[in-house]
Amino acid sequence: MRNRRMLGRVVICVIFLMGLSSQVFAAAAVKGPMDFVNAAKAQITEVSAAQVKADLDAGKTFILLDVRSKEEFDAGHLPNAKHVSRGLLEFKIGQAIPDKNANIILYCRTGARSALATLVLKEMGYTNAKNMAGAFKAWGTAGFPVYNRHGEFVMKAFELKK
Repeated sequence: MRNRRMLGRVVICVIFLMGLSSQVFAAAAVKGPMDFVNAAKAQITEVSAAQVKADLDAGKTFILLDVRSKEEFDAGHLPNAKHVSRGLLEFKIGQAIPDKNANIILYCRTGARSALATLVLKEMGYTNAKNMAGAFKAWGTAGFPVYNRHGEFVMKAFELKK
């Protein structure tokens, strides 16, 4: 009888520990947004805003792809940039840029959305897609020209949203 009670207690402890450990492992598997961004950045190529500006000035051929929202794009974008928002990228990229061998440089506001988008393009077979490190923020902070429906302007300050 005593052995049965002891066995019962051991079984209850084992079941409890198994349940507890599964909760611990499940919690450890949860990822935040920057986990996805960092994983994407480990699999893509990035270029600096200064390199993009130098390539533009040198007349190199590539497509600038802005993956921010339409409102962000309308407020200001890089010279001759095309726009396909990150949320519709997988659905619209084939029409916007049908050539999967095109040289494409993606950017967003800080480089997170464009890193994810660059990885998606890579997975969709786009062989020359690169992310602009620092993105629109780095471009504006460097004093490079920005365009909107009113023409060209240079950003005087760039405030980081929290």
